This record gives sequence, C-alpha cells and structure tokens, in this order.
Amino acid sequence: MKNLTLSLDDETYRQARIAAAERGTSVSALVRDYLQTFTRASSAAPDHRVALFAALDQAGTFRAADRLNRNEAHARRPA
Repeated sequence: MKNLTLSLDDETYRQARIAAAERGTSVSALVRDYLQTFTRASSAAPDHRVALFAALDQAGTFRAADRLNRNEAHARRPA
C-alpha cells in the first residue's frame, strides 16, 4: 500500500475529521474510499469514441454527391 500526503486548509481538515468521526472511521479511510470510488467510476465509464467509430463503421460509404440539395433539405415533410 502506498502513502499519500495531502495539504488541506484547517477548516477543510476540521470538517473531514468531523465527517470521519460521525461515520466511525478516519480521514485517511474517507479519502481512500473516495479515491477507490472515483477510479472505479472513471474506469467503468464508456469510451464514447469507440461508440462513435462503431457507428461510423456501420454507416457505410458516404459521398458528398449523395447529399440533399438546398430545396430537398428545406422541404417540409407532411405531418
């Protein structure tokens, strides 16, 4: 296990000690739990780039000539 040194202002440290005491734990344990939760959440977060490139792969080919002209783009669809 690694040690970590933090610098906090007095009021933040005081509030952290109160929160830890209310939970029956230590400030060190609170920080450890927070960092573990934080790192789990960020590693479980989906990589949106993967989804984007997968969608692009499924989209097939695209040619500029396939685009709509101005009138087609602004035509209203029947409701």
